[in-house]
Amino acid sequence: MRTLLRLWPYVRPVRARLFTAAFIAILASCIGLVIPLVLKWMVDGPIADRDPAGVWLGALYLLLLGLAEALLFGFRRWLVARPLSGVEAAMRADLYRRLQRLPIAFHDRWPSGQLLSRGTTDLMLLRMFLAFPLTFLLVNGVTILVGVIIMLVQDWVLGLVILVPAVPVMVTCVVFEKRYSRAARLAQDQVGDLTTVVEESVLGIRIIKGFGRHRSQARAFRELSGKLRGTELHKARLLAAILGVIVTLPELAIGAALVLGAVRVADGDLSAGTLVAFLSTALALRWPVDSIGFLLAMSQEAATATERYFEVMDAPEEDPGPVAARAAGSAAPDGGDGGDGGLRFHGVTFRYPDAPAGSPPVLDRVDLHIRPGESLALVGATGSGKTTLTALVPRLHEVTSGRITLDGTDITALSREELRSRVAVAFEEPTLFSASVGENVLMGAGAAAGRDELERALDVAQAGFVHALPQGVDTQVGEQGLSLSGGQRQRLALARAVVGRPGFLVLDDPLSALDVHTEAAVEAALRRVLADTTALIVAHRPSTVLLADRVALLSGGRITAVGTHHELLRTHPEYAHLMSGDPVGEQKELR
Repeated sequence: MRTLLRLWPYVRPVRARLFTAAFIAILASCIGLVIPLVLKWMVDGPIADRDPAGVWLGALYLLLLGLAEALLFGFRRWLVARPLSGVEAAMRADLYRRLQRLPIAFHDRWPSGQLLSRGTTDLMLLRMFLAFPLTFLLVNGVTILVGVIIMLVQDWVLGLVILVPAVPVMVTCVVFEKRYSRAARLAQDQVGDLTTVVEESVLGIRIIKGFGRHRSQARAFRELSGKLRGTELHKARLLAAILGVIVTLPELAIGAALVLGAVRVADGDLSAGTLVAFLSTALALRWPVDSIGFLLAMSQEAATATERYFEVMDAPEEDPGPVAARAAGSAAPDGGDGGDGGLRFHGVTFRYPDAPAGSPPVLDRVDLHIRPGESLALVGATGSGKTTLTALVPRLHEVTSGRITLDGTDITALSREELRSRVAVAFEEPTLFSASVGENVLMGAGAAAGRDELERALDVAQAGFVHALPQGVDTQVGEQGLSLSGGQRQRLALARAVVGRPGFLVLDDPLSALDVHTEAAVEAALRRVLADTTALIVAHRPSTVLLADRVALLSGGRITAVGTHHELLRTHPEYAHLMSGDPVGEQKELR
C-alpha cells in the first residue's frame, strides 16, 4: 500500500470520478445482496401461501434488481475508462520527460529495454489496477462485510459456520502476497531484459547477418524467454494454490451450513425462506471471496510496476539551472581583461561516477585555453580521454573537480538550455532520428531557423546528396538513419552542428567516415565556419588537424603539449607517431 500510494498525485485530478465509480460499484453489489432477501420473502410469503400474484411480483422485483445491478456496473466502467487512460498518458509523458533530463551516466547504466518496458508494460499494468483491482478490493471488502452481517442477522449459528474459513484464508493471503511480490518483480525485470535483446537484435541486424550470428542470438533469446516462462509458471502455481484454498474452504463451509440448516428446517427451528436467503447470500459472496486471489495478484504486479516506474522518476536529473556554489564567483570573466575569453579548462579532473574506488581519473588536472575565434585540434591515443573531454563542455558529464569557462563564465553558472544554445556538438558516431532530413538537421538550430539556414548547413557539410533523395530534404531517413551510408549520416550530423551558427563548436572526429575527395570538400567549407567560431576538434588524421590553428596532445589524461602541427611533429615523437606511425619519415615528409 505504501508503494501504491505514490500514485496518488496522478490519481488526484480524477479522484471524483474514481470515488463515484467506487460508490456506484458498492451500491450495485449491495443491490445484489438484496436479492436473497426478496427470495426469503417469496419463499416464506407467496410461495408458502400459494399466491401466484405475489410470486409474479417477486419475480418483477428480482428482474428490476438485476437490471439495476447491471446498469450500475456498466456506468462504473464508463466513468473510469477515459480518466484512467489520461492517467496512463500523463505518467508516460512524465517518464519520457524525466528520461530526457537524466544525465548521460544514468543512460550508460540502464539498458534501453528496461526503460521501454517501464513506459509500456508497467504503465498498462497500473492502468488495469486503477480500473479494476483498486476499486474491487474496496467493493468486495464492503460486500463481504455487509453480506456477513446479513447472514449473522438471519441466523448467527449458520453465520459462524460460514466464518470458520476466514482465518486460514487470511493467513494464506499473507503468505501468497509475499511470495507473489518477488515473482512479479522478477518477471517484470525479465520482460525488460527480453525487450533489450529484441531491440539490440533489430538495431544490430546487419552485424548479426554479416557474421552469421542469428543462431546464437536466437539461442540467447530462447534462454531469456525460457526463464521468463519459468517465472510466469511459478506465478501461475502460486495463484493456483491460493485459489484452491480460497475456493475450497468457503465451499466446504457453505456445504456444512446447508446440511445444518436443512436439519434445523426439518426440526422447525428455521424457516425455509431464511435458509434460502442465507444460502443465496453466501453464494452471492462467492465471487467477492474467490476474486481475492487474482485481485491480490494484480495488486502485487501493480505495486512492483510502481516501484519500477519510480526507480526512474526518483533518479536525480540534471539541474536545469546554474550551480549556485560555483556561480557566485564565476558569473563574470576572471580578471576583467578578456584573458579568459573563448573556451578554457581550469585544472579539470574527471572520474566516472561508477569507477572503482582508487582508480586513476580519466582526465587529470587538464589546463587548456582555446582563444576566441581559434580552432584547436585535440589529439591522443585511443582511450586517452578525448571524447570524455569534449562531453564535459556541454555538460553531458559533470567535472569531478576544476571548472570550464566560456568567455570567462563558468559553464555551471549557465542554465543547460543556455549553455547548449551556445555550444554545438557533432559526435563521431552520428545519430539520426526517424524524421525527415530537414528535421534532423534543424534540430541544431532555434525554432526560427528556416530553409536558408538549412541549405547553408547542408552546403558546409557537403550534403548535397539529400536533393537526390526521393522527397529531397523532406525524405524520411528511417530509424537510426540506417537507410543512409555512414558518410552521409556523418555529414548530416555535421550540418546539424553548424546550422545554428554556434559561438562554440565541439567536433569529435567529424570526418572519419568520409572518402578523401569528400573530406577535402568538407574541410574547405568548414574552414569558413571555423573562422567565425571557437572550436575544439578531436582529430586522428593530419588532414583534420590542419583545420585547426593549434594542436593539443592528450596523453594519460593530461595535456602534455600544445603547439602547431609542425612544432609538435618536430618536438614530440608521440605526436609524430600518432599522426603517421613513423616519426622520422613523417617529420621528413611534412617538413
